[in-house]
Amino acid sequence: MKRRSPRRGGFASRGGAVAALAGDGGDDGPDDPRDADACREAALTLLDAAPRSSGALAQRLRDKGYAPDVADAVVARLIEVRLIDDEAYAQSVLRACVGRDLGARGAVQELARKGVDRDLAARAVAEASEHGVFEECAWSLGRQVAAKTAGLERDVRLRRFWAAGGRKGHNPETLRAVARELFA
Repeated sequence: MKRRSPRRGGFASRGGAVAALAGDGGDDGPDDPRDADACREAALTLLDAAPRSSGALAQRLRDKGYAPDVADAVVARLIEVRLIDDEAYAQSVLRACVGRDLGARGAVQELARKGVDRDLAARAVAEASEHGVFEECAWSLGRQVAAKTAGLERDVRLRRFWAAGGRKGHNPETLRAVARELFA
């Protein structure tokens, strides 16, 4: 039986679907950066792939090579026909942040990373804070860390809890209350 040698170059060197996904299809941008119809098609394709904020969509269209005024006009029209709703998008991102037990600071950073307007992000986070959402996330995080670190020394458990709470952007006062209760 003859032994076969492994192929060289891996998947990306053969072209095809992997090269197309990597963006190696030779698409250098739009033929006409001022073509509103092509820009609208690109915007709808991007929205089909994933929901986006108006700011992130406009930036992505500019990155694709469309003129800034054309990209802004297309995004404004999509907002007008309610295909883009920044408030609903911000609430969706905020729910995902809560699912990951992020604190208020972490949620604001995530919303900014996703292209949500700073004022809208601040309003959404303030509303969630008023309802005690981030405090409950801190308690949930505390319970998780307490369960994972059971049997370790108290100092180690506290250090791990504070590190996790800091990474996730929780308020130190809330973390202090959780630590007093769960790690006493």
